[in-house]
Amino acid sequence: MAIQLTRHTFDAVIVGAGGAGLYGALELAKAGVNLAVLTKLYPTRSHTGAAQGGIGAALGNLEEDSWEWHAFDTCKGGDYLTDQDAVEFMCREAVETVIELEHLGLPFSRTPEGKIAQRRFGGHTRNHGEGPVRRSCYAADRTGHMILQTLYQGCIKRNVEFFDEFHVLDLIMDQGAAHGVLAYEIKTGALHLFETKGVIFATGGSGRMFSITSNAHALTGDGMAIALNNGIPLEDMEFFQFHPTGIYKMGILLSEAARGEGGIVRNHGGERFMQRYTPTLLDLAPRDIVSRCIYHEVREGRGIDGKDYVHLDLTHLGRRVLDEKLPDITEFVRTYMGLEPATQMIPIQPTAHYAMGGIPTDKTSRVLAKADGAKVTGFYAAGECACVSVHGANRLGTNSLVDILVFGRQAGRSLKEDLPRLSFSSIADTKADQAIELLERFRANARNPHAEPIGQLRDEMKRAMMDLCGVYRTQEGLKQCLRRIGDLRERIRKARIMDVSATFNTEILEAIELHNLINLSWVTAAGALRREESRGGHFREDFPKRDDAQWLNHTFCALKGNDLEFSSKPVTITRFQPQERKY
Repeated sequence: MAIQLTRHTFDAVIVGAGGAGLYGALELAKAGVNLAVLTKLYPTRSHTGAAQGGIGAALGNLEEDSWEWHAFDTCKGGDYLTDQDAVEFMCREAVETVIELEHLGLPFSRTPEGKIAQRRFGGHTRNHGEGPVRRSCYAADRTGHMILQTLYQGCIKRNVEFFDEFHVLDLIMDQGAAHGVLAYEIKTGALHLFETKGVIFATGGSGRMFSITSNAHALTGDGMAIALNNGIPLEDMEFFQFHPTGIYKMGILLSEAARGEGGIVRNHGGERFMQRYTPTLLDLAPRDIVSRCIYHEVREGRGIDGKDYVHLDLTHLGRRVLDEKLPDITEFVRTYMGLEPATQMIPIQPTAHYAMGGIPTDKTSRVLAKADGAKVTGFYAAGECACVSVHGANRLGTNSLVDILVFGRQAGRSLKEDLPRLSFSSIADTKADQAIELLERFRANARNPHAEPIGQLRDEMKRAMMDLCGVYRTQEGLKQCLRRIGDLRERIRKARIMDVSATFNTEILEAIELHNLINLSWVTAAGALRREESRGGHFREDFPKRDDAQWLNHTFCALKGNDLEFSSKPVTITRFQPQERKY
């Protein structure tokens, strides 16, 4: 039965107000486009604000650098699964983007001469791997926070209309084109239908599928799951990055900036064990490598006191460096661990950090409908929810901020360019029925005292993914993971919530988010089982070698009825031929 919906009409709608969404909004607003930004959080609470370390851009302010070296490091760090045309575009655009951000007012840290300061970061090298280089542009260890503030202020200045705490439930498609979104107003429980010519998704990642993660509670893969449910495939979902330095048991991130400033990872014997694994880059090797080395040390009995963690040592840096260059990191340690990083070592373990996969796009941020390159008219994606494949199998440190800024801005530019060719479509109320049915099902289950609470299902999903689809993977473990996820897909249909009120009912939203995460866990584990090789963030103990002959291609996974359908797309190689990663 059709229900009353509040309707809104805008030429452009952006879902998500992190760095990608805000930069896209700023581009459209500068052109005078009538647009709305929908976000389930207040914009300055978006997860971009948690990014600490910096933005990779070859400014060369402290030593020689070039965008070509940045591109090489990105392709090598991504284990050659990156699309090199997109990487070249990103690394060239990164320089201009950082300068534009500075002109918008972002308060970068400075050199004594007044230039934007730069520091070392994992996998950043000069002259194609000869040694480390200072490439990361930073604002202390609050770079993401400063990006959000700067871009949000720019949007407010240009009168961008924000719909804060509106949770998008569905994408409205008509004849293969995107024409709107359906949103749930958290304050009232009302449903809103936004009719538009073009939609940009900038909804962030999906790290909450794992039990130990650096991701905020809001990162539940909503945009990815909505695209999947609308027949759009997801790309390279088996590749998930674990950051090596998460606070033990909590997963709260201690940025690579700590190691960029000279921090050292040590085992139980106090050994700087990365000397044995990557003698050139040491502790600043790419994240997938450092994470696996930590796990290997623990497996070999060299974890601290025989437990499953190692130490991050910042004690030799001195209190002045810690307080001036790493103030947030040191405060996290003092607050959450009760330790003084100037004198005590910090317990760390790898934490689920970043989805390399997502909604497939080309380098113009236009969404792909199929592996053959066909586009979804009027649909764009940027940031962690998207996969333009500049990260390949393993994202290089600082490239997340480069990604959201370059491709968020590009999404706005592409939509602005396409607007004269796009049109509105008459959207019937029945387009909201599928999302409404899901909401009503959870409300109805609340009356069943024998139904399982959603919290129990969420914990089971996180444990299955962390234990069986984490840093190390095997065929048997992934099959077991898929059985557990398949069971959860059935059980969530009958799961219950306790709160059936309309006003600020966050529990029903948590149920929707869990529904999304379970589907994304299914795609991730299935892709990991299918890919019988090890590459970047995907490490199969039963297939420990990279296999370019068989697997130098992108995974596309679409939902067909109640099954997953896989296809492949070749990797675009322009100048850097795949080679063994040696550091």
